[in-house]
Amino acid sequence: MKFIESFIHKESSSGIFLIFATVLALIFSNTFLSVYYEAFLHIPVSVQVGSLHLDKSLHHWVNDGLMVIFFLLIGLEVKREVLEGHLSTVSQVTLPIVAAIGGMAVPAAIYVYFNAGDPTAIDGWAIPTATDIAFALGILSLLGKRVPLSLKVFLMALAIIDDLGAIVIIALFYTVDLSTLSISIASAALLTLIVMNRLGVVRKAAYFIVGLILWVSVLKSGVHATLAGVALAFTIPLYAKDALGKSFSPLRTLERDLHYWVAFFILPAFAFTNAGVNITDISLDQMSGSVPLGIMLGLFVGKQLGVFGFSWLAIKLGFAKLPEGSNWLQLYGVSVLTGIGFTMSLFITSLAFPTVDLFQYTDKLAILAASFTAGVLGYAVLRMGKFNSNR
Repeated sequence: MKFIESFIHKESSSGIFLIFATVLALIFSNTFLSVYYEAFLHIPVSVQVGSLHLDKSLHHWVNDGLMVIFFLLIGLEVKREVLEGHLSTVSQVTLPIVAAIGGMAVPAAIYVYFNAGDPTAIDGWAIPTATDIAFALGILSLLGKRVPLSLKVFLMALAIIDDLGAIVIIALFYTVDLSTLSISIASAALLTLIVMNRLGVVRKAAYFIVGLILWVSVLKSGVHATLAGVALAFTIPLYAKDALGKSFSPLRTLERDLHYWVAFFILPAFAFTNAGVNITDISLDQMSGSVPLGIMLGLFVGKQLGVFGFSWLAIKLGFAKLPEGSNWLQLYGVSVLTGIGFTMSLFITSLAFPTVDLFQYTDKLAILAASFTAGVLGYAVLRMGKFNSNR
């Protein structure tokens, strides 16, 4: 349980940094500093090794480079939870899986309802399907012991499954024209990593070197580069033995080492470079458009309906049980909190609408508005709930 509590504490603390980075981005983009903010995002950064040349803006390096480490951490968390954690048995995983499915299906359906007639806007259907675990757990942390640990674990497991669903969505629906050569190199790198795992290789440096080749080849292939992080994570051994025959966990060690960097640097950097929206240029008429409406209602309404509705059905049909020590009102409050999309929603937005001003930034403002509203309502519901009752 100490590992779970430590994980939740780090994610909760990260939410504070995310809020600070978001507010800072909004200040920069809505004042005289906006010129400097835009110039900062578009600083050219080039890396060249022989004939290999990577030339991208700072904004793209954050999204395609730093976020790979975020997805690497997600992959490590998923693998550990599936092999020995809260996703390792049918009884543990049933409720989070059912809830996550509902939390992705209903928001997507709401978005599609509003945007089915627009061939460009429809690409954003996955934007409201995501949950930001850092923000959501951050809200729960404000309630202290008023929320049982089992409910926090449920939210964590749901968010991890949610992230895994987002990874699958990105791989299947946000992949552009593929490069056969790059895909071949990526496949060879992935095969090498799998062989290394099977042979008992435990040196992290070896995995990182091959992983770097995997990332570059995936970056050049047309598949989004962040998926390389997940693929690398799945090949890191959970347990191994050192030269003295002592057992240790390369995966847990790497997960622990990465967590601070992701929580307190990478995610805040992503928030700062992606959350900057010039609110002064957006009118109420624009916010009533099909894209922002689909996102806001998908996150705020669709998430809570999907998560709570599917959970209620699974529990009533006897497939799952309420998290220990919790009640229906608490479960509903947590369901509302899943409407905090933020990080993954902003990330999917950058894939769905690569032209950043395609919808005059109303898509990003919709994410921020829905996430804020879900956070406030979720906190209020949990704050007024009766605790330690399963009735």
